Amino acid sequence: QVHVVESGGGLVQPGGSLTLSCVVSGFTSDDYEIGWFRQAPGKEREGVSCIHSTDGTLNYRDSVKGRFTISRDNAKNTVNLQMNSLKPEDTAVYYCNLVAGGVYDYWGQGTQVTVSS
Repeated sequence: QVHVVESGGGLVQPGGSLTLSCVVSGFTSDDYEIGWFRQAPGKEREGVSCIHSTDGTLNYRDSVKGRFTISRDNAKNTVNLQMNSLKPEDTAVYYCNLVAGGVYDYWGQGTQVTVSS
């Protein structure tokens, strides 16, 4: 059974930093893409960043470029999202998503990030 588990959320002041982690277990292929999404209250879920497990291709939404960094540790089946210079508008529940082969699609339970003074 595949499990996708996020951690690392919390309350941080504007300008602060957090690192989110996504640990994947039970997925046997090493060819997949991990994406971070977020959903703020009353808003639609949006993509934040993604990275491919093998070729390392990565992408960021414009509003987080230069502030967020996604990285992978294949040995630990972990993808991290380093978030710096956080803004109140980054407040949301952050979700980790694994997709592979156009067939597999797994979501974590989400972790709350709140940026407030």
